[in-house]
Amino acid sequence: MKLKELALEHRPRERLQRQGSGALSTAELLAIILRSGSKTENVLDLSQRLLANPDFLKLSYPQLIQAKGIGPAKACQILAFVELIKRFIIPKMEGTIVKCAEDITGIYVPKLSSLEKEQCMVIYLDTKNKIIKDEIVSIGILNASLIHPREIFHGAIKNLANSIIVLHNHPSGDPTPSEEDLKVTKRLYRTGELLGIQLLDHIIIAGSSYWSWSSAEVK
Repeated sequence: MKLKELALEHRPRERLQRQGSGALSTAELLAIILRSGSKTENVLDLSQRLLANPDFLKLSYPQLIQAKGIGPAKACQILAFVELIKRFIIPKMEGTIVKCAEDITGIYVPKLSSLEKEQCMVIYLDTKNKIIKDEIVSIGILNASLIHPREIFHGAIKNLANSIIVLHNHPSGDPTPSEEDLKVTKRLYRTGELLGIQLLDHIIIAGSSYWSWSSAEVK
């Protein structure tokens, strides 16, 4: 059935105007974003099929355009929609006091867990362990992160940081550190000692799990 064949009270846009966005299902909200379906499927059915995929929020552009009924335009609409969700549901961290790894992972696991390439992010903290800012310092290739003390501590010096926390993701889904990860962590720690900027933690995020150097265990 085409969407225009539905009674007005059942159409997503009209329901939103009448009842507010909170009354709509996730599929109805996505249908409003996509605006139209395909020749064989109305936009509501298309949205329900997409959302049935448990990895919907992790789908890349190449994966989306392979899905039935999704072309370049709709793929871009979906990716923009997902990115907006990520940006607005993740609170700003500036000024937050960090006392333990969980203070960081609760915010950054959603941000880094679904990335297809390794990214290295540094969080800069002041003398009271308040976050000054965060910054992505390198984007690697799949399974190979690019972490170098030069890039890590350049931003720390620039932002007058007293200490730092380094995060990177493992697209493999396993947060267990590699031998290279451990070597890099030790190198960063030694560099921090020389510069007077302490490395508080190195956290590896993979899916909903993470490994913390400060506790030396996966959680």
